[in-house]
Amino acid sequence: MRNSNPALRSLWASILLFACGLFAAASAQQTVNTSLSTPEQQQQPARPTVTLPEAQSAPPVAGEKELYCAGYIQYEPTVVDMEVVGAEKEESARGFTTGDLLFINAGAQQGVRVGQSFTVVRPRGPFDSKFTWKKGGLGVFTQELGQLRVTEVRDRVSVVEVTRACDQIMLGDLLRPAPQRVAPAGRAETPLAHFSDPNGKQQGRIVLARDSQEMLTRNQIVYIDLGREDRVKAGDYLTVYRPVGRGNLLPGVDNEEIARGSSRGFESETFKGGRYGNQAKRPEDPNDPGFFNPPLTTREIKSRRPPVPRKVVGQIVVLAVQERTATAIITQVAQEIHTGDYVELQ
Repeated sequence: MRNSNPALRSLWASILLFACGLFAAASAQQTVNTSLSTPEQQQQPARPTVTLPEAQSAPPVAGEKELYCAGYIQYEPTVVDMEVVGAEKEESARGFTTGDLLFINAGAQQGVRVGQSFTVVRPRGPFDSKFTWKKGGLGVFTQELGQLRVTEVRDRVSVVEVTRACDQIMLGDLLRPAPQRVAPAGRAETPLAHFSDPNGKQQGRIVLARDSQEMLTRNQIVYIDLGREDRVKAGDYLTVYRPVGRGNLLPGVDNEEIARGSSRGFESETFKGGRYGNQAKRPEDPNDPGFFNPPLTTREIKSRRPPVPRKVVGQIVVLAVQERTATAIITQVAQEIHTGDYVELQ
């Protein structure tokens, strides 16, 4: 039933107007707050980003010492022209090192100028190896002893300072123009394949190592019988490998067996443990009941087995190339490397 009381209708109308006023005020306040907020406050927060570290290039495979003190096997005839003929301290020393002042037998007449650099070398003699298939020799093994810089020029003599010494420099050592060498860039190291098949590329052998070492490991210098004539260049990587069974340190070990045979066995008289003791020889025929026939030997097994894979023992990188040889550095090893091990261009 509709309420006809005028006073009550007036009260409800007042309440309705008040509620509308409150709603309008709240809307106005929200509009003002929105208009006063900054664009940054109105924007939604950005999604978090992940910054990956920059990829770092691998370090060079060799430092300056390995680059300029490695030496080489030079096939071209050795020319004797400029040499060390004196030293400031020659009355008290025979060998000279970094910082020492020396005299060379070339000056203004030979075109020497202040600031010029030279490498000091010492040829040690013709070199050949039983490991190479190349005939006619590989060249003259030449040590690199250090580098000099000209500080003063006279008519036929110049004063030089030793700027880098790889070994003691002596009177009579020869000078060569200083080479400009750049260490090959390294690459990410990956595990060496334990066995590998030939890839058909150039193959050679390690014929020598610096300081006459024969058991080699990482960062040591070696010389291989591959050079410019084999289209090898600085920066080339080569795999070092060895036929399985080669490189034994004890010659003749292949044919040695556990012990000599015995016709009576190895048991004791008291306990009768049995004639097939742990030192009994291996018979060729498993059904042979006696100990008189020849034993089974390792050498015999190797002689009749099918071809087995070669094993990879390391990796080298070429630093400098001569006509018939190259100087390289060992960058990775799976076990010790020997002079005479084989190399193959990757």
